[in-house]
Amino acid sequence: KLLKAMKEGAIVAGGLEPYGDRKALEDFAKAGVTGFAMELMPRITRAQAMDILSSQANLAGYKAVIEAGATFGRAFPMMMTAAGTVPAAKVFIMGVGVAGLQAIATARRLGAIVSATDVRKATEEQVKSLGAKFVYVDLAEAATAAGYARELTAEEKAKQAELVASHIKSQDVVITTALIPGRPAPTLITKEMVESMKPGSIIVDLAVERGGNCPLSKPDQIVEHKGVKIIGTLNLAGRLAGNATPLFAKNIANFLDLIIQKDGSLKIDEADECISSTLIAKGGKLVHKIYEAK
Repeated sequence: KLLKAMKEGAIVAGGLEPYGDRKALEDFAKAGVTGFAMELMPRITRAQAMDILSSQANLAGYKAVIEAGATFGRAFPMMMTAAGTVPAAKVFIMGVGVAGLQAIATARRLGAIVSATDVRKATEEQVKSLGAKFVYVDLAEAATAAGYARELTAEEKAKQAELVASHIKSQDVVITTALIPGRPAPTLITKEMVESMKPGSIIVDLAVERGGNCPLSKPDQIVEHKGVKIIGTLNLAGRLAGNATPLFAKNIANFLDLIIQKDGSLKIDEADECISSTLIAKGGKLVHKIYEAK
């Protein structure tokens, strides 16, 4: 209904889920609109002000720790009292992107003992700079040219799973953030790993919308499996709407500055990387390179 209400040649810029339902995207293109999927914004310096994934992931990483703390039955910081000592919670962050880094920083601010892992060795310095321990399996370069993690080989996955399995059993809170553009979320925490965790432990799966990093996760539910609670809340950033909305709006406004001239006219310069990378629909067709082989 929304598409029918839009006039031909209208411009739509926002979160368009470019890797989602192909038929729905084709219908979107056939409606004659020009569509920009902001999720495809390149990872270059001048594009940061238009990066909706980063602005929202930053909030999601923070909120993941807050949600975990609210569900966890114990305190995060160590407390020494006359009645005894409260040990610090152990928090493990899996995936050191924008969400992961904010989760590390938030858990550290709350006084937890934090460790983190990523398939990209280059993230070690960032993890340590925030006061967390870096847990790593020695792999071949696992970062793509765009800066995202690539999909691991079967052998690499086995090595990573072995390391995670030995580390995760001693953790109180685990937050997973691993996503690969255009693919289902990789499984990082198996059912067996969940069962090795202590009763009362918490898992927050930020990848639940794409299938989840844990197969037991369910969208918008808290699943309890043998005493371990697995939080699969969708759109955690949206739970901080007072922050998420203005940040998202600013991202869009910065992008519109590229295509709206001072006199109010439109100019879509496809030589501009920020425009060409996000343009998915034009002239009734899907035009982005991600659709070429499909």
